[in-house]
Amino acid sequence: MKTAIIVTGGKQYRVAEGDTLYVEKLPAEAGETVTFDTVLAVVDGDAAKFGAPALDGATVTARVEKNGRGKKIRVYKMKPKKGYRRTQGHRQPYTKVQIEAINA
Repeated sequence: MKTAIIVTGGKQYRVAEGDTLYVEKLPAEAGETVTFDTVLAVVDGDAAKFGAPALDGATVTARVEKNGRGKKIRVYKMKPKKGYRRTQGHRQPYTKVQIEAINA
C-alpha cells in the first residue's frame, strides 16, 4: 500500500489512496480537485523516499467532498473576585477531502 506524509494548514497528515480526512479550510468548492505539493515522505511497500524537507516533484491529488464548520466550543474566561466573566463560542471551518492519487 502506498502512503505519504503531506503538509497542509500547518499540520502533517499520513494518507493513503482512498482515505478521507478533514483538513483546515481550503479555497476550493465541493467536487473540485486539489493538489498537495508539500510531500515529506512516500512509502511504497519496502521502498521509502524522504525529502529534506520536502520531496521534489511529488504530489498528492484529492477531491473536495464538502466544506463545513465543526462543532461549537465554548471559550470561558473568568477572573476570580473581580466580577469578570466572558463566554465566547467558536466553530472551526474545515474541508473534507478524499485522497485519489499519490504521485512520486
